[in-house]
Amino acid sequence: MKKVAFICVHNSCRSQIAEALGKYYGAEIFESYSAGTETKPQINQDAVRLMKKIYGIDMEKIQKSKLLSEIPNVDIVITMGCNVNCPTLPCEFREDWGLDDPSGKSDEEFMKVIDIIDLKIKELVEKIK
Repeated sequence: MKKVAFICVHNSCRSQIAEALGKYYGAEIFESYSAGTETKPQINQDAVRLMKKIYGIDMEKIQKSKLLSEIPNVDIVITMGCNVNCPTLPCEFREDWGLDDPSGKSDEEFMKVIDIIDLKIKELVEKIK
């Protein structure tokens, strides 16, 4: 089974959403991990609230903010669009989704990002199948 890492700098919002949706849609196709070069004390609370509301996923129960060194070697790296130098990991395939960080923005902005991640995760599932 392929291992997929969703990477952004702080591992608190976009990459956490991607890990949760990767597990939600792709658990039988690939293993999902998220990580960053830095961590935050907790996952973004707007992301936690909206993921619970939309998908019934409680990210705080199943995930935590992690450093790159805390995840296993992976086959696929997806960067979220870091707006700085994105961290690199050795992998077979790498892709950048170029997503703006919705932290501190409206629920509408969060929903746009969540919807894009949802679509991209479904596309990734189809690619890996």
